[in-house]
Amino acid sequence: MKQFDQINVIPFIDIMLVLLSIVLLTATFISKQQIDLELPAANQSIPATTSNQEAISLSIDAKEKFYFDGKEITPSQLEKKLETLDKKTPLLLSFDKTVPFEKFIFIIDLLKKYHQDNFSIMVRKP
Repeated sequence: MKQFDQINVIPFIDIMLVLLSIVLLTATFISKQQIDLELPAANQSIPATTSNQEAISLSIDAKEKFYFDGKEITPSQLEKKLETLDKKTPLLLSFDKTVPFEKFIFIIDLLKKYHQDNFSIMVRKP
């Protein structure tokens, strides 16, 4: 029987490189959890005033998907969340510029229904 004087580490390095590439690839997908929106432009916008309370974001993307604080949500789930939300909680509304106006009205109508008057609409400077 042949005695081994050294350990062959080449296969181990190959496996580690494959694992490293998988980790790096998945990490880039996990770290980008922002909603891809192209906000409409407005010349007369003013910065939103923030209070001590953390603002909750409410967004609709170009595919007309609803997001509450960065997590995808259905319109009925959104209504339940707004119903239980404190009236003083600041909301940041951001809609992609291609979203139909009726979606904007739907959100504003929900906010008025549950007396959520502390909101700002996000736009970009042209």
